[in-house]
Amino acid sequence: MSTESSATTNDNLRTAEFAVSGMTCASCVARVEKMLKRMPGVESVAVNLATEKATVHASEAVSDNQLVAAITKAGYEAARIAPEAPPAPEPARGWDGELAAVAGSALVTLPLLAPMFGLDLPTWLQLALASVVQFGFGARVYAGGYRAVRALAGNMDLLVALGTSATWGVSVYQMAAHGGGMSHLYFEAAAVVITLVRFGKWLETCAKRQTTDAIRALNALRPSVARVRDAADPLREREVPLADVRIGDIVVVRPGERVPVDGMVREGRTHVDESLITGESLPVAKEPGAHTTSSSINREGVVAIETTAVGAETTLARIIRLVESAQAEKAPIQRLIDRVSAVFVPVILGIALVTMAGGLLHGANVETAVLNAVAVLVITCPCALGLATPTAIMAGTGVAARHGILIKDAQALERAHAIEIVAFDKTGTLTVGRPSLIAFDAAPDVLRDDALAMAAAVQRLSEHPLAKAAVEAAATLSSRPVFGASDVTDARAVAGRGVEARIGERRVAIGSVRWLAELHATVPAALAIRARDLEAQGNTVSWLIERRDDGSRALALLAFGDTVKPTARAAIDRLARMGVHVALVTGDNAGSAKAVARVLGIAPERVFAQTLPDDKARVIAQLKTSARGIVAMAGDGINDAPALAAADIGIAMASSTDVAIEAASITLMRGDPALVADAIDISRRTYRKIRQNLFWAFVYNLIGVPLAALGMLDPMFAGAAMASSSVSVVTNALLLRQWRGQAGGASADTRTGNPITRPA
Repeated sequence: MSTESSATTNDNLRTAEFAVSGMTCASCVARVEKMLKRMPGVESVAVNLATEKATVHASEAVSDNQLVAAITKAGYEAARIAPEAPPAPEPARGWDGELAAVAGSALVTLPLLAPMFGLDLPTWLQLALASVVQFGFGARVYAGGYRAVRALAGNMDLLVALGTSATWGVSVYQMAAHGGGMSHLYFEAAAVVITLVRFGKWLETCAKRQTTDAIRALNALRPSVARVRDAADPLREREVPLADVRIGDIVVVRPGERVPVDGMVREGRTHVDESLITGESLPVAKEPGAHTTSSSINREGVVAIETTAVGAETTLARIIRLVESAQAEKAPIQRLIDRVSAVFVPVILGIALVTMAGGLLHGANVETAVLNAVAVLVITCPCALGLATPTAIMAGTGVAARHGILIKDAQALERAHAIEIVAFDKTGTLTVGRPSLIAFDAAPDVLRDDALAMAAAVQRLSEHPLAKAAVEAAATLSSRPVFGASDVTDARAVAGRGVEARIGERRVAIGSVRWLAELHATVPAALAIRARDLEAQGNTVSWLIERRDDGSRALALLAFGDTVKPTARAAIDRLARMGVHVALVTGDNAGSAKAVARVLGIAPERVFAQTLPDDKARVIAQLKTSARGIVAMAGDGINDAPALAAADIGIAMASSTDVAIEAASITLMRGDPALVADAIDISRRTYRKIRQNLFWAFVYNLIGVPLAALGMLDPMFAGAAMASSSVSVVTNALLLRQWRGQAGGASADTRTGNPITRPA
């Protein structure tokens, strides 16, 4: 898989990734990590059994060759993954070499079961068939066991190799003792165990492939070529490899094609399917000036896009790196597994020896004592322990990414299940983040449509955000045609006060309360009361004023404010149903904050207004002191970065600044607050899967080992149980792939808001 495997993490540390082959269980993982951590200059190590990767944070003084040598010394093969390595090809599914080996082993083993059904099979043939399985198809098991012995450690292969070899050896001894005649042999037990182990590893490999499907799907969607417009001849286009596209190039995308680069639309209009990146189900309108994301699908028109990012700097590439990083990291609960794995194999070997010695001391014959010890060795499965956590983490982060939730590390995914309080920023997080006209009231003797048309005519001359909001609202709400450019004359801006112009014979101004007072304009009592109410809610009030020689008068008031996102109330309600408390932390005034809190149902005591960036961080610290669980912060601005960093878990919205995203543990690719609840939900489900997997991994051993030690478990059944334990934990983790978030696909209104809805 393509990954940013070498990067400077600070002045002295770098990150390198290695593909590690030969690992079979949690003990293998522990041994590789232990060997790497012993090296001077290595800061931290994370080895993932499911992806067969080792991620090493080390000083620049530690070379790749030294790290590879350490892994080799531990008994495994390693190769550096280059920073810009191409995506790994999809592993073969179906009749591949591994499956052929399993099938061959099964065919050779089948005749050995004949004596179990009362059929005779010559002992020499049993020996020949069993030896083919034991030392031919079982060669991989011996190789893994040898690596463990060479490293003075143990793993699953060593347990299986010892157990099946002992069974095979007892059978050979029985043949020799009886001169090659018929006797009670156990060749079938050893052969069945080897076959089941190979079969279980094949199933496990197939299942593990599915946990990386999210990354593979993202990699597969990268276009390989782009259609670039010739700078010298704009009418000429040429297809070039994507790697040759440079920033500033104009890329032409036709309907049905994938957008090859991140960029900005320069020509054309279309709708683009961005569900891959944002999880949003509806196509998004794109027109000149709109940003595009690589690998999204152009649905309609031809567009020309100016390239702003290529290769590793595109949004898709960053998403892939983020998901890969999360899948490579270890969850906190994995530390328990690592401690258990470090002593697991030696303990099992000790139990097997005690079982054999105990059987002999209590009068059992050698065959029975050995078979009981073999069953103990075979039933144990440290492989299941090693897969329990990483497969669930990989499945959880993968399905979250497909729904527009990017989780930086496994720790955030695991800890988010315990979130007790989510503190939301207001502007841009719960609200749209840009002003809109939320109220327009005309004087009693003035027609509302006429006043709105005059306001739009004057404001059209201004680039101020409030002016644009008024013009947009007039186009939607007024039934009267807007005045043309020829109707508006003598327009001028009055610094710090507003703008004025002449419309026909009337001199009209739009300005602040201050200008209204300076002009001594008369204001109808109803409008004055309405203005006070709107200002108390934190809105900005402007006035439409007619200036005359005999005095000025107010024709209408305009109230501007941010608008609550349509999904915000449902998001807050769902968090409440999940048992999560919500706080509002904003730099806006108290009136605006309380108005939003009322609309969204946030308790007044959890509203913190007029907070500077440092104040936001202090509020988070205060919430953490009072909370028993995890405190999360959701925001999108530079001023939110200190609070995002101070929170146990920071959640950055799609529109967030780079600073906010860098400080956050979770990034929501869609500006929908409902995704916060989805992120908590997938964390809870993932954590539940981890606990279920660990339960089953331990239960197999807690039940199986005593049964085997007491002679109540045949080695063949022990082998079947061992194989099924690994497959069961991986399959259980894969059930997370069926998760569907409740946030759903957002419409364009979720991002742009709806003028004149709820006050904010």
